[in-house]
Amino acid sequence: MKNFKLIILGILANFLQCKAQQVYPLNTFMENIPQGGYVKDLNNELAPFIGVYKANYQGNQVILYITKVVNKPEKSINKEYYMDSLVIKYVVKNSAGVILQDTQNNSSKIDFYSIGTMPQFNAVVLLYSGTNCGVGWGTIYFRKINSNQIYWDYRPNDTILDQQNCPGNQDIKIYLPVTKDLIFTKQ
Repeated sequence: MKNFKLIILGILANFLQCKAQQVYPLNTFMENIPQGGYVKDLNNELAPFIGVYKANYQGNQVILYITKVVNKPEKSINKEYYMDSLVIKYVVKNSAGVILQDTQNNSSKIDFYSIGTMPQFNAVVLLYSGTNCGVGWGTIYFRKINSNQIYWDYRPNDTILDQQNCPGNQDIKIYLPVTKDLIFTKQ
């Protein structure tokens, strides 16, 4: 009987220590998200972008695989939280069908995911970590044209490379289309 009381007391203590995860809508300012908070897609703003999309640019075919990840862990400088996000994997092929870059298995550690939406423009803002040594890191915007097409606007930032921050003979080419208003079509 004594063991039973201890078990019940332990369960009760555990229950009282648990706090419900605080939920916030997409586009909540970073300062307003507490440690462990959850930025949730309450209005289903991300769903229209999910799917496989293709475009051709300067002789290359680009295929985007867009999925929604619920409760994706995020880190900022001073806190950790969770966020519903679009995660993009992609393949870039040249005109001969040779794969130039493929992030589907993510062995390359390239991150490409949404960080917010702009509902008034039917758009989503994405962060791209870049390739080797962060080459091409920047912001990409998707804007929904209709149920089957999105505009692409890629704005890469500059990276200064030297032997200290990027040793060896690295591939420093940006394979994603650095352009605005490229149309991707849903497959």
